[in-house]
Amino acid sequence: MHYIMEPEQSADRARDTGLPDLVPDALFIQSAAYIQRVPMYSLRCAAEENCLARSAYSQDVSDISFRVLLRFPQRVKNRGTADFLPVKPKHTWEWHSCHQHYHSMDSFSHYDLLDSVTRRKVAEGHKASFCLEDTTCDSGVRRRYACTAHTQGLSPGCYDIYHANIDCQWIDISDVSPGKYVLKVTVNPNFQVLESDFTNNSVYCDMIYTGTYVMTRNCRLSSNW
Repeated sequence: MHYIMEPEQSADRARDTGLPDLVPDALFIQSAAYIQRVPMYSLRCAAEENCLARSAYSQDVSDISFRVLLRFPQRVKNRGTADFLPVKPKHTWEWHSCHQHYHSMDSFSHYDLLDSVTRRKVAEGHKASFCLEDTTCDSGVRRRYACTAHTQGLSPGCYDIYHANIDCQWIDISDVSPGKYVLKVTVNPNFQVLESDFTNNSVYCDMIYTGTYVMTRNCRLSSNW
C-alpha cells in the first residue's frame, strides 16, 4: 500500500504520533559525481540485482564489454521524530549471496536521468536498501542501527551514507548521448514508508555530459521540476 498525505495532514500526524522524514543531501551528491567505464566481468553482482541498463543483458554483451556508469554519492538524513524502518517484516527480507547482504526494501532510492528540455527519462537506476543503518549521527545522538540480518533502520538525527564507489550507486548511461540533462535522486520513491513530509524527498541536479566526463551544478531539494 502506498501512503500519500497532504503536507498539512502529514505535519499534524507527525506531531501526534511521530514520523520519520528522509531528506537527501543535495550538495553531497553534487560534490563527487563522475563517469566510470567498467567491464562487465566486474559488474556480475550488479547485473544479478538489475542495476544495469536493459542493453547490458543482450546476447552480444560479453565479459569484456564495457558499461558507462554515472556514479555519485548519497547521504540521507532522518529529520523526523521517529525511526525510518523497512516496511517488510524481517522474515521476508531477501538474501543476496553475491553481495552477502539482505534486502529489506524493494527500493530505498531511485535515480533518473532526464533530458533537460523535454523532461523525458533517458536512463534510470535504483539502490536497494541493502544496508539501511545509522552510518553517522548528529552530536549527542546515539547510533542504534547497524547493517545486520536482524535489524535495519535510520534513527532521527542520523544519516545513511552511500559512497559513489559501491555497487549500484550509479545510473548506467551506456546508451546516453552527450548533452544537457537533469539528475533526479529520490528516496523512499514509492512512499512505502509513511513520512511527515514527502515534498523534500527529491534532489535535482543540472548536468552536462560530454561523453567523457560530467559537470554537475545547482543540485537542490525540490518537490517538482
